[in-house]
Amino acid sequence: MEPESAVTTCYRHPKVESHVRCTRCDRYMCPACMREAAVGHQCVECVKEGARSIRQPRTAFGGRISTVSVVTYALIGLNVLAYLAELARSSVVDRFDMRGAGLVGPDGGHYVWQATYPSGFHPRGVVDGEWYRLLTGAFLHLPPTEGTFGILHIVMNMVSLWNIGRVVEAQLGRARYLALYLLSALGGSVLVLLIAPGTDTLGASGAIFGLGAAYYVMARRLGADMRGVNRFIAGLLLWLLISAGLTSWQGHLGGLLAGGIVTVAYAYAPRDRRRAPMQAAICVGLLALLVILAVVKVSGLRSGAA
Repeated sequence: MEPESAVTTCYRHPKVESHVRCTRCDRYMCPACMREAAVGHQCVECVKEGARSIRQPRTAFGGRISTVSVVTYALIGLNVLAYLAELARSSVVDRFDMRGAGLVGPDGGHYVWQATYPSGFHPRGVVDGEWYRLLTGAFLHLPPTEGTFGILHIVMNMVSLWNIGRVVEAQLGRARYLALYLLSALGGSVLVLLIAPGTDTLGASGAIFGLGAAYYVMARRLGADMRGVNRFIAGLLLWLLISAGLTSWQGHLGGLLAGGIVTVAYAYAPRDRRRAPMQAAICVGLLALLVILAVVKVSGLRSGAA
């Protein structure tokens, strides 16, 4: 009498009888664990291992290729939500706008900063330890009560972010793009703190100017036709001059400079395994510089008021 043949089962599902083996590891697998390959079939683990060994495509600046501008959409959403919060509660602007140094009087009113202030007054803003204002102000915009420009402020900024943000994000990848945006916003706020600490500012313009600088640097690095790019930058610089009499030109200039520095690091880092660490190091170094400048300025303001 011939012995009964052994029953083979799936390596992941021992109760399921299986007769097909993985072409890579030779283990038995059931139809649920079977994946079609170029030759035969492979198991789930072998397919995952093969995917890890394949080099993922990258953009010219080292970012992962993505077809959906998730970060740009998220940033627009945050700005819109912040604006709705302003509409629901007007005190949001006073609580979170970029205010380097100001005074609150005994009557609760706000006054211009001065090194020596009368008894009963107390400081307000970054100088009083409200460091979050350096970033939160970049997500707020002029309320509708400021007239026509109040509505146009957020509309113009969000349209600009929609147009240029998607282009820059597609080239840099999500992580690098987000770092660029936040550092540009911070750079704008820090320059306001350094030059005009008594000025209250708000808006995403500083970050958007940083994206404009990135657009220019990337175009030059990629060897694009610069005629259209130069016209775009000329318009951006013209708005920088016009904004000197309308809004915070310091915030615009600070964002432009910070965005340019970050993107130069992205664009000209060596294209080998050192690229990502070098790009990250430049971003961290710029962040440290901005923090140091802000701390030194605030310390000077505090010592002057002592």
